[in-house]
Amino acid sequence: MKGKALRNVCLGLLVFSPFLFALAGPSEVGGETSYAPVAVQEDFDAIKERMEAAKPEVMKKHAELMNRRYDLSDRPAQGVTMSRGKPVQEGVRVKLPEGTTWEELAAMTPEEIREKGIFPEGFYPLPHPNHPEGGMLFPQFHIDEIKKQEGRDLTRFDLDYDIPDHFLPDYPPAIYLTTRPDLGDVSQGKVVTIDNYFELFNGILNPKQLEGVRLLVTPFPQQQFNQTKDRRSERPHRGVTCFDCHVNGHTNGATHLVGDIRPQEFRHRLDTPPLRGVNIQRLFGSQRALKSVEDFTEFEQRAAYFDGDPVIATKKGLNPLERGHQVHAMAEFQELLNFPPAPKLNFIDGKLLPEKAAKEELRGQEIFFDKGKCSICHPAPYYTDNLMHDMKTERFYKPRMINGRMASADGPIKTFPLRGIKDSPPYLHDGRLLTLDDVVEFKNLTLGTKLTEQEKQDLLAFLRVL
Repeated sequence: MKGKALRNVCLGLLVFSPFLFALAGPSEVGGETSYAPVAVQEDFDAIKERMEAAKPEVMKKHAELMNRRYDLSDRPAQGVTMSRGKPVQEGVRVKLPEGTTWEELAAMTPEEIREKGIFPEGFYPLPHPNHPEGGMLFPQFHIDEIKKQEGRDLTRFDLDYDIPDHFLPDYPPAIYLTTRPDLGDVSQGKVVTIDNYFELFNGILNPKQLEGVRLLVTPFPQQQFNQTKDRRSERPHRGVTCFDCHVNGHTNGATHLVGDIRPQEFRHRLDTPPLRGVNIQRLFGSQRALKSVEDFTEFEQRAAYFDGDPVIATKKGLNPLERGHQVHAMAEFQELLNFPPAPKLNFIDGKLLPEKAAKEELRGQEIFFDKGKCSICHPAPYYTDNLMHDMKTERFYKPRMINGRMASADGPIKTFPLRGIKDSPPYLHDGRLLTLDDVVEFKNLTLGTKLTEQEKQDLLAFLRVL
């Protein structure tokens, strides 16, 4: 009995160590494991007390990383806004290594940058605020809105969201429908929830699409938000909705860790992408290359919701969607979500209308399709090739651990559409780039395009009108 009791204590320590969901710790027979421990041996109050006590130091360490990497000040670009009027942030926010300039870096080879250790810190993969723990994490403005509408509290007692609000998308985001472009934004300035979806869409959508919206805003149990005692909400929880991350079919910047990689330190932070324009996309999931939005919809509640672990999902409340009706209804509505209007683009080929475009935008378009090499992966009219590409960013740095995240190779990532790109900061699959200015500088370095300062500004002007 003593040996068994000791084993149970050890399992409890493993389950609630800082690497709770490392999914690669020692198994009972030694070696590595892909599974999270299932049996919780610690009382919930003790778990909460311990994690709340650890929270200040966890957040302090991550804040230091963010401030070391980025200029986080609020500097909106003059006259440039998202669809519903939120100012777009301007300027390269990634901080340079001391004693270097962007021009000097661009003149070096990847090998030189790697050997000198001067790849900008903000260009490295971005870890989750507590990477060993991970899990869904929401901006405070979304937590407040859902609590006001539904009384459902998405607060985590162990972590706070990390990116300042001014770097995040419009809230609430606009909603444009492919079936009713005449209506423009149909959101009425509201966050769509289970409380208001019917009044917003009745008479605009057909009954099957309405059912799809209902399911997209219905809470279902999730890894951190559920009724078990290894949750991260104070009270037992109904769960999260698809639109808690993809709010209004767009994004609110919510973060998570991808469920398809082991061990934990190699899992990518996830920047929630918009659902706008899924009707023209042919790959889903940043690396999984799922072939339809139906596949993505069905799989997300087994993957994103429970770290791709069906054992944990069964314990916490797996919601197996019925493919013939539920999945298709959800997918059908997602397929209606359109890109925001782009009045300067020709509806035929997706390129600029010369009579409407500014000179710098026209110059930027030329750079995009030529010297900048952007159109290799992002061809018009939707600015995606619907393929996956490996940027091989690891050419520029030696593998290193960053707050629990092993920065090594990202691997192939799907090409996201650039239509409406100014509406969906931050950028890259893990949100490591806060502004489009950062994106231009990152691509200039990693693609070796050697753009001049004027060419960078022109390219930026073009991206802002897509």
